[in-house]
Amino acid sequence: MSRSSAKPYNQKRRIALLRVTSALVLLPLILLTRPLWEAGWPRDITRLIGTLLIVIGVLGRFWAILYIGSCKNKEVMQDGPYSVCRHPLYLSSTLGVAGFGFLLGSFVIAAVMTAAIFAILSRTASREEAFLRAEFGPAYDEYARKVPRILPRLGLFHTNSEISVQIGPLRTNCQDALVFLTFLPLAMVIGWIRDAGLLPMLILP
Repeated sequence: MSRSSAKPYNQKRRIALLRVTSALVLLPLILLTRPLWEAGWPRDITRLIGTLLIVIGVLGRFWAILYIGSCKNKEVMQDGPYSVCRHPLYLSSTLGVAGFGFLLGSFVIAAVMTAAIFAILSRTASREEAFLRAEFGPAYDEYARKVPRILPRLGLFHTNSEISVQIGPLRTNCQDALVFLTFLPLAMVIGWIRDAGLLPMLILP
C-alpha cells in the first residue's frame, strides 16, 4: 500500500460490529442470566471490582486522548499511555466493559463480555495499523516491535514533561466516556429486572 493511497480505518465499522455483538450475544446473556451470589461479601467484591474498572477505563480514555488528540494519524505517538501499549483507548474500553460484567455479579459474564470486546478491538487495531504502517513506514514498525498492541507493558512507560492538548478531541471523548458511566445505573436496572422475575433466568457463577 502506497503512502498516497492509505486511508484511516473506518471507525463506523467498529461501532456497527460492537452494536451487533451486543444485540445478538451480550444482551441475551445479560438479561437471561443471574449471578450465583446475589448477596453477601462475594457480591460486594464484584461490585467494587466492577466500579473500579469502569472508573479506570474512563480515566484511561481521557489520559490517552490528552496525548493523541492533537496528533492522531499525524505522527507516531510514543509517550505516556502510548509508551506502554499501542492502543490505550482500546485497553481502557476493554477495562470498562469488564467492569460492567463484574457489576452484573457474574465472573462468567465478565469473562465473555471482556473476551468479545477484546477480540473486536484487537481486530480493529490490526486494521488501523495497516494504515499506520503505510503512512509512517519503518517508524511505526520499530514502535510496534517494542510496544505491545493492547495488553500493556508498564515497565516501558516514559513521557515528556509537556504535551499539546486540543479541546475538540477531549469533548468528543467526554461523550464517549459517558457511555461507560451509564453502566453503573444500567447494572442497577438489570438487577431490578432480575429481582422482579420478569424473565427466565440461568444461574451463572
